[in-house]
Amino acid sequence: MKAEIIAVGTELLMGQVVNTNATFLSEQLADLGIEVYYHTVVGDNPRRLEELLQLADTRSDLIILGGGLGPTDDDLTKNVLADHVGVPLVQDAEGYAHMMTFFKNRQHPMTPNNLRQVETLKDGIPLKNRTGLAIGCLYKGEKNNYILLPGPPSELKPMFLEQAKPLLQKEFPTQEVLTSRVLRFYGIGESLLVTELAEMIKNQSNPTIAPYAKPNEVTLRITANTADDTSATVLLDQAEAEIMAKVGEYFYGYGDTNSLEEVTVDLLKEHQLTVTAAESLTAGEFQATLGQIPGVSEVFPGGFVTYSKATKEAFLGIDPVLLDTYGVVSSECAQAMAEQALAKVGTDFAVSFTGVAGPDELEGKIPGTVYIALAQKGKETLVTENHFSRDRSYVRHSAVMKGLDLIRHAILNKD
Repeated sequence: MKAEIIAVGTELLMGQVVNTNATFLSEQLADLGIEVYYHTVVGDNPRRLEELLQLADTRSDLIILGGGLGPTDDDLTKNVLADHVGVPLVQDAEGYAHMMTFFKNRQHPMTPNNLRQVETLKDGIPLKNRTGLAIGCLYKGEKNNYILLPGPPSELKPMFLEQAKPLLQKEFPTQEVLTSRVLRFYGIGESLLVTELAEMIKNQSNPTIAPYAKPNEVTLRITANTADDTSATVLLDQAEAEIMAKVGEYFYGYGDTNSLEEVTVDLLKEHQLTVTAAESLTAGEFQATLGQIPGVSEVFPGGFVTYSKATKEAFLGIDPVLLDTYGVVSSECAQAMAEQALAKVGTDFAVSFTGVAGPDELEGKIPGTVYIALAQKGKETLVTENHFSRDRSYVRHSAVMKGLDLIRHAILNKD
């Protein structure tokens, strides 16, 4: 089956939003053995969208449209597709009930234009929206098949994974079984990972190996093409064992939607350990990252944001003589921050961050210079000097990821 992905939204053409949905959908469709031949972006213009649909019909079996399902006048994707295939739009009862409950719980009046979000193509299969209001749809035409998905990634991704993907497997079964396993790595760049696995990648046939660079990490998708799940598991296990023998020291977890923070928090919970933090250049980003994980309060009671020298002294009780002698961008400052945080909160671990996010130098240190310390009960404090690259935001994110990995390794080493 040949597929085409059409992203709808003027904001994409103007560069206001990055089209990450196309990458996600292409990876997911590859798992199903569906080949994506075209990616296209079109603005919120009915005529141009109709022209694109006419072209897509001539070259693709499956056409996936993302975006334009909202309540505003320029959200016309459903209307254009309904006219294109010659069916009316109808209200989905389940989507309507979900919307009524949403506005009732929110205690906010619902404007009539919101009803557009719960319309679907007649004779289509509605796709529930667990994280939003705009429902999607799978419509099977005589020749072509269409999937409508919302534009926001927070809605599109769960809708595709939970609704559309199982439907595609059911409605368009294949004799072959495509089974994928995603391995996640931190501490190694894509270029080095590919170099270490060059022989495997060069000689790959079944399973195949596909690396993907993510912010501060790399994932490997191993995909086996077999007649049954048991055979696939054997092939995937063999490939994984060979990969781990080469780069296993950088591996931290499995899965498309997994993350280093989730793995670290899970380890803290599993071992009944706690952590606090003292942040300078990251300004609370580490603690905010932990806060995204449900149930993190079991292992994270709170922490400190001490951006200035004065707050390092006042909040953490760091000796001003130490700060005057070594500066705030120093291993000595990082160590003192972590040890003071550990003493004040009484957790098992305390991690600290201090450095230069940029764009200017500070205390003679170039941007990207970051000191991260990890203090833990009964052990010597570990301090690392790091030199991260790119812009201010990336330096801060790099520091957070490094801090998480230090905690993860410390927990694993306890065993």
